Amino acid sequence: MSAALRQLLWYLIAGTRGGVNRARILEALRERPYNANQLAEALRLDYRTIRHHLHLLEKNGLISRPTGDAYAAPYFLSPYLEGNYAVFEEVRAKLRPPGGRFG
Repeated sequence: MSAALRQLLWYLIAGTRGGVNRARILEALRERPYNANQLAEALRLDYRTIRHHLHLLEKNGLISRPTGDAYAAPYFLSPYLEGNYAVFEEVRAKLRPPGGRFG
């Protein structure tokens, strides 16, 4: 199963222009749950940009909202990604600029 996740992450993180921001979102959500507005503030990105990336990550099963679409509901890493986070770290490490974190 991690092979499919690896391919998905390479596409969403490395294969597209917004991949760096998606990686930053996943890193932030690993630290703690955030709603879209909190993520926009924490990552200093436009709210609409955050919503776009959250939609893609949720659609692909990498994040979830246990409370559904309730206003200001927080996002969490999905159990699937939590259980395979090492695969994300592997992909991210190959893309990480020298000296540390994205952004």
